[in-house]
Amino acid sequence: MSAQPGIVPARTSAPTSGRPAGAPASGSAAADLLARPLAQTSLLDAVRDLRRDVEATTFPLELDGIEEARASRARLVDQLGEHLVPRLTELSAPAVVVVAGSTGAGKSTLVNSLVGREVTAAGVLRPTTREPVLVHHPLDTDLLSHHPVLESVEAVAVDTVPRGIALLDAPDLDSVLESNRASAHRLLEAADLWLFVTTAARYGDALPWRVLEAAVERSTSIAMVLNRVPAASLPTVRGDLLDRLRAHGLGGSPLFVVPDVGPHEGLLEARVVAPVLRWLTMLAGPDRARTVVGRTLRGALAALRPWVDELAEAVQDQADAAERIAAVLDDAAAGPREEAERTICAGAVADGAVRARWTGLTAKGEPFARLVRRSGRVRGGARLARSRAAAVEPVLADLTESAAAVLTAVGERAGTTLRAALSGPDAPPGAPSLLALWPAGDQPRAGAAERAARAWTAEGARAARAALVAPAADPQAAARRRDVARAVGEDGLAAVALAAAAGLEEAADALRVLLPDVADALAEELRADLVRRARAQVDVERAGADEALADPDLAADASSRLRLRLAVLKG
Repeated sequence: MSAQPGIVPARTSAPTSGRPAGAPASGSAAADLLARPLAQTSLLDAVRDLRRDVEATTFPLELDGIEEARASRARLVDQLGEHLVPRLTELSAPAVVVVAGSTGAGKSTLVNSLVGREVTAAGVLRPTTREPVLVHHPLDTDLLSHHPVLESVEAVAVDTVPRGIALLDAPDLDSVLESNRASAHRLLEAADLWLFVTTAARYGDALPWRVLEAAVERSTSIAMVLNRVPAASLPTVRGDLLDRLRAHGLGGSPLFVVPDVGPHEGLLEARVVAPVLRWLTMLAGPDRARTVVGRTLRGALAALRPWVDELAEAVQDQADAAERIAAVLDDAAAGPREEAERTICAGAVADGAVRARWTGLTAKGEPFARLVRRSGRVRGGARLARSRAAAVEPVLADLTESAAAVLTAVGERAGTTLRAALSGPDAPPGAPSLLALWPAGDQPRAGAAERAARAWTAEGARAARAALVAPAADPQAAARRRDVARAVGEDGLAAVALAAAAGLEEAADALRVLLPDVADALAEELRADLVRRARAQVDVERAGADEALADPDLAADASSRLRLRLAVLKG
């Protein structure tokens, strides 16, 4: 491209081959891909599947570097959804040229001057919340109609825009509004070509170069416009900028220089922007535009591997942290389980109301006083049997209530111990996040304890029934079973056996009097059952953490889903 008056192109902006600078010739596979307007269905499906899985990925645990991982995930979703999917869906759509840069670089003035009319507000006093503007040829409207970028821009059809390209005036990269900065970066992800605008005073700023480095990693097609260059400093500024471009892997990118025209309003003179316009017009040709599109597309696809690998590593870090947390909780639960067993075996359920109730029932003249006669026969009779049956229900109710209270306390202590393991100075990484996700509250604990207590007393009735019908070792033992069944009944025997299992020694003695051959085994069976339920109450507390750890993104194989998508895409 020859220099125009006041314009100093840094290099020829279009090689003699007609291929845009910085856009290498495509290989045979790429040529096959670009030879038709629609991408291969398998490739498009692979990108769509990857986008779905990336979008579904979350990071439940707060670990070091998690904010960077979340930001990377959000950018990857934008890249897949706003660039790769729409571009693969219809390769014949116009190339989206995003005009980007820092505040005051002259982006809007450049866009208006290239179009030849004011289509986007320019000037330092423009509203900082203005909507980005996409300018395209009217005949390209249908081809752009399904592009996701249209959801966040104002589309303007102008017949002076070359067919095959669409100019997008993006918000400032360094806007004072975070929403504008985020929008600028998102729109850059959707671009097929970046037209990066900077000035002689701002080209050394760090932010633009960080953004450009990310573009180089994805082989995005880039052109640079150096705006407002004083004639006196042109050689120095131009040379320094070229050195920087080469150092950042952009040595082959076109560089356009726009001289400083001093204070002015409105459009730049046509001759000033003519080199940029001619270059864009050249790119607008269907073959050349698709070469640029293809180069950016191939670069974006190639850049997915390290990007998704990095995301998968972050997901794996979450899974590893969850595994360490689970191991800490397993270790922490061992103590409460042992303590629960000691609590039951120490007779905690028998204390209080149960002991008082038993004392009343065995007092002189009460139903359970003197269970056997001096002869050794069980005291019975229809009247006494009815009296004992009426007294059993309050005993069972007290046993159930006491067992529920003890089991609730076991769970409460276990919950405190488990949470302490995740909140102390030695807590594993991510533990505070789990505490926030861990469902808290006494209702689930109390409900589980009450159900367990009722199940235990019901087990007493079953065990008593089984003891009464079990084969006896001799006729005398068989006769004693019949006497107990008639005089005490299944429920009465269950109440005595449960009280003995709970730790009430007086009840254990009474049980030995009633069924001397199976008393100790019956009481031990029911005590062991209650111990199992107490240990299970610790597991109820542990299950609260398991519920939080059950997040699919904390599964051991969570990262393999992303790696599988990437392998399919690579294939």
